[in-house]
Amino acid sequence: MTKDFINKKDIYFPSYLGTNDNLVSLLNRANQLLCNWFSKAEKHGPFPLDENFRCIMPEDNGNSPEELFSDIESLLNSSFNPVHPGSLAHLDPPPLIFSILGDLIAAGLNNNLLAYELSPSVTLLEESLCKWFAKRIGFNDSSGGIAASGGTLSNLNALIAARNKAGLGSNPNSVLFVSEDAHSSFIKCMRIMGLDARNLVKIKTDSKGRMDINNLRSSLDKCLIENKNIFAIVATLGTTVRGAIDPIKEISEICKERNIWLHIDGSIGGIFAISSIPIEGLNNINQANSITINPQKIIGITKTSSLLLVSNMNTLENTFSTGLPYLSSKDNIINRGELGIQGSRPAEIIKLWLGLRFLGLNGIEEILKSSIKRKDFFIENISKNKFEIYSGPLHIVSFLPKGLKTKDTDSWTQTKVNELRKNNFMLSRPKFRGKYYLRVVMGNYNTNDSHIKELLRFLGAYQ
Repeated sequence: MTKDFINKKDIYFPSYLGTNDNLVSLLNRANQLLCNWFSKAEKHGPFPLDENFRCIMPEDNGNSPEELFSDIESLLNSSFNPVHPGSLAHLDPPPLIFSILGDLIAAGLNNNLLAYELSPSVTLLEESLCKWFAKRIGFNDSSGGIAASGGTLSNLNALIAARNKAGLGSNPNSVLFVSEDAHSSFIKCMRIMGLDARNLVKIKTDSKGRMDINNLRSSLDKCLIENKNIFAIVATLGTTVRGAIDPIKEISEICKERNIWLHIDGSIGGIFAISSIPIEGLNNINQANSITINPQKIIGITKTSSLLLVSNMNTLENTFSTGLPYLSSKDNIINRGELGIQGSRPAEIIKLWLGLRFLGLNGIEEILKSSIKRKDFFIENISKNKFEIYSGPLHIVSFLPKGLKTKDTDSWTQTKVNELRKNNFMLSRPKFRGKYYLRVVMGNYNTNDSHIKELLRFLGAYQ
């Protein structure tokens, strides 16, 4: 054992002897660095302070705390800072403070959601919280869910369960229906499931970005004539570019008529379903077989925080259970590693639990309402004479100057993004159907009306 190891071994791991002074000191120092970095956003905006971070790899001898804290500070200074009110580009709001604490507790526990014996309290917590969410959106007593590391994985869990329920596990003619504006991750899901582009049927959308029901019906009929087997239809509750919501009521009726699994990708808008906010198109989501909800995208739960909720938990157990012969569990408690693709998982549910408890239902509703108010304020104050507006019931707005040719959208949006960056505003420029757009996502709780007016003035769009 080297001398360096002997000198540092007392801070390698938490102590079981009742004293953890070194850990307390390190945590306090890290907390101060993090909070100082948050505060720097006032001057530097959401962008990195510098680009000098060096990815130094481990050497023969471990680094000192001083060296590591210096590198931590450099890492922070070279990172995107979501707390600035000009951070309006993506679905990445400021982190909720109690969710940050939840991340710390989850890391310290280092419990594993693979099995009950490795995470007794957290297993019960995840089961209970998923059940709470499921009941809030109108599912029945047989419902529940599973957490996963992101919406793509939650959607993938749902699609695999749907295909298994339909008895099409290895059938090359298995077909999935999505809208043409659905998230691009469904292409990835199909590849993982051993299917290709021919197995993904994209349904046209109407002028509001919603799935066209007539096109859906005709496409279903065509697939049946071609002897293709439809294992699921995906309705999107909040599209990426404009926040549109597919006609869930009509889609759910079609799924019932034809005995097809309905999955709702509510990664963006699903969280609104636990509130009393009247969102057009949000009715009837309890008619789905499954729904993905990502609290990380708007109420500030630290990444990652995604839930797959299902109307019947048996579908997940029947799809993913292997027996886990090397682990045990209590009677009537299912090991969480048997309910989805992931085996080992951290106790991420803690940060969601603490965040929701800290906010309460009224606090959650206030955050959600404020996002809609900011979106409405932006649309009310942008010049309708100069710009075409693309939006929906949620908190996303995309826009372009009227009359701008498709070939000019690339340079115009890039120029504007660069100009706004100099004034500490961060907007995105998604490419959609051959055009680039400017997009604002109004989920930043630190953004107020004065910031939005300032943004519109920089755009030359304030009416």
